Amino acid sequence: MAREKSNGLYLSVPSFFKCPISMDVMKSPVSLCTGVTYDRQSIQKWLDSGHNTCPATMQVLQSTDVVPNLTLRRLIRVWSDSYLLRPESHASFNNHIAFESLKKLISSECSEQSERVSVGTLSSIVSFAKLSGENRESVAKIDGFVPLITKMFKNCNEIEVIEQIELVIICLDLILPEKGVREQLVQHLVNSTSSTSSSFTLVLQRGGLDAKISAARVLESLASFDNESRRIIADQSVLIKELYNLTASDAGYPAVDAGLAALIAVCTSRQSKKEIVRLGIVKSAGKLLSSPENSVTVVEKAMKVLEIISTCTEGRTAICEDENCVPAVVKRLMKVSPAATEYGIGVIWSVCYMSRDRTAQEAAMRNNGLTKVLLVMQSNCSGSVRQMCGELVKVFRVNSKSCLASYETRTTHITPY
Repeated sequence: MAREKSNGLYLSVPSFFKCPISMDVMKSPVSLCTGVTYDRQSIQKWLDSGHNTCPATMQVLQSTDVVPNLTLRRLIRVWSDSYLLRPESHASFNNHIAFESLKKLISSECSEQSERVSVGTLSSIVSFAKLSGENRESVAKIDGFVPLITKMFKNCNEIEVIEQIELVIICLDLILPEKGVREQLVQHLVNSTSSTSSSFTLVLQRGGLDAKISAARVLESLASFDNESRRIIADQSVLIKELYNLTASDAGYPAVDAGLAALIAVCTSRQSKKEIVRLGIVKSAGKLLSSPENSVTVVEKAMKVLEIISTCTEGRTAICEDENCVPAVVKRLMKVSPAATEYGIGVIWSVCYMSRDRTAQEAAMRNNGLTKVLLVMQSNCSGSVRQMCGELVKVFRVNSKSCLASYETRTTHITPY
């Protein structure tokens, strides 16, 4: 039993699976009249170069005919497939063999009439695709692969097929950045809106955490592709609800981050904004901003969601009525990231300047909002943000007990962050 090393890992390879010439695992084993088996390509090259001997034994060949070694080919196939189905062996397994095995698995199990791919095959595809960008590109290029697996979205409301649907969505999440994949999936979404939304709803409601995160990522990508895809997804109120539930869950940073990103991409229409406001996004976002443990990206996305809903009357009203939201936005206005700062200014401007809500203005002032807005003005912010800051300063001055001169003598020396 030979042992080969790849990427620091070892893989046991039966010596009789390897061609005596190339020392690689044989793809098409054939035997000479001497009984020795070689890979067809290697022995043919040997014979075509004018040799009339067996490379291993150096015996003169009575015949140069080769005979396929079907038994050995089947053994190699079983061996290669067994390693393919074990994710821990992928890193050290010849990618060519793995990829060829994948194609054979797909072609053998999935006829044109089939609408289901086995869990084993889907697991193999996912494991293979997770290894590298090159693997994902190879999977995406398999002819008819995306249409084949998206067929499984039909009649997916049966609980017994949820494992397959989870794997399909995880696989799509992995290969979606590859050329042409998103276009094919968008086409399927347009043609089969009901079955596709049912599949994603099923996974978001009943699937495992990894599958839920993948579902949110795929929906985000589709919504970002074009207006029609975004409209189709936004019209599915159950999908918006499940994406919201992901942001409000205790499932951890990746799930919350994926849910927020999807809502940002999907909820651009007035109706969808009203829907997430109704579901409670203001309270959820405020809670995320109040927690010191959340990452920069989660804080940024929470700010962005609030900025998006603050452009509609219902959103502004909900922000003003929530006693924790405006204070949380003001407290997170600095020292997170330039993006979070700009989103936060947009929220405060909407409720304090556009709506002129007295409660929101007082909440911002109590949390040192005037000083922070002036500091943002001195920073390297965009022109539109600087203009909003100027308008906020005017509002805060009117409501401030102290005059501007007092501010100028005390805080103009502060260096912007």
